[in-house]
Amino acid sequence: MDFSDFYSFIFSQFHELLKSLSVVKPSVNIIEVVILILLLWYFYRKYIKGTQSENLVRGMFVLIFMWIFSELLIKINLQIFGMFIKTLVSVVIFGLIVIFQPELRRFLGYIGQSNFFENVILNRKHFSAKKQKIDVVKELIETIKYLSKSKTGGLIVLQRANSPVNHSDVGTKLDADVSQELLLTIFYPSTPLHDGAVIIEGEKILSAGVLLPLTEDPKLSWRYGTRHRAAIGITETSDCACIVVSEETGDVSIAIDGALKKYEDLGQLKVDLLRILGYEAEVEEQKPAIFNLDKFLSGNKPSPKK
Repeated sequence: MDFSDFYSFIFSQFHELLKSLSVVKPSVNIIEVVILILLLWYFYRKYIKGTQSENLVRGMFVLIFMWIFSELLIKINLQIFGMFIKTLVSVVIFGLIVIFQPELRRFLGYIGQSNFFENVILNRKHFSAKKQKIDVVKELIETIKYLSKSKTGGLIVLQRANSPVNHSDVGTKLDADVSQELLLTIFYPSTPLHDGAVIIEGEKILSAGVLLPLTEDPKLSWRYGTRHRAAIGITETSDCACIVVSEETGDVSIAIDGALKKYEDLGQLKVDLLRILGYEAEVEEQKPAIFNLDKFLSGNKPSPKK
């Protein structure tokens, strides 16, 4: 494809533009150039920098520089070098149009929206939709309900922000969003991570398959299995809460500060999870302390060690 006529037209228009600017006051030219640079820099920092499009934009500037350089070579009578570079740039541009045709179609459709300028200029909406907030309590309740009904063992540690759980680095790193599907997959008996604990902080599952320390309390009832002893053990040494689902009976319990509370009603479990995770503070005038439930474990805490 011959782009010589197209480039000649562009170059002539650019030359006429430079001639027209020569009659304008230099101070006005400088102000316009500064405003243009600031606008380009703003869009670059806001929508391009740090994204996958950054390298593409840099490549476009390289092509523009090569095109200008080829015109300069032609002007100084280096016709062969100039035409070679110009032809190379033309082929690359044509190839980019073919390769990025779907992206160009989506971009043109986006800027054709009626609220495009409202979204971009007024900053009411970004190109990418905001991530919806995860209902962690709902995901946990649905997971616990299924584990309890199917008598599948589960161990979930609720970690406070900026207060990492001891031994939390001994496991498989996930850094995934909390979801019922992922938690059920982890605790499925045939998976490699089902025997360990899951560490959750906020809306993220930090790690899975974590081996927790067992409690060393000799007076703890023999009825408690390994999962319950691990839940009590981790809450004795870390500022966290731990949900346990028994594999034998399907019973659901929560351990805090080395004490264990069993739940017969998932409604009460949901209320306590809201308080444990601090979500109840959104509707209360005063936020309760995290992991500090009023009369949470009255009568359920094991006898103190001697």
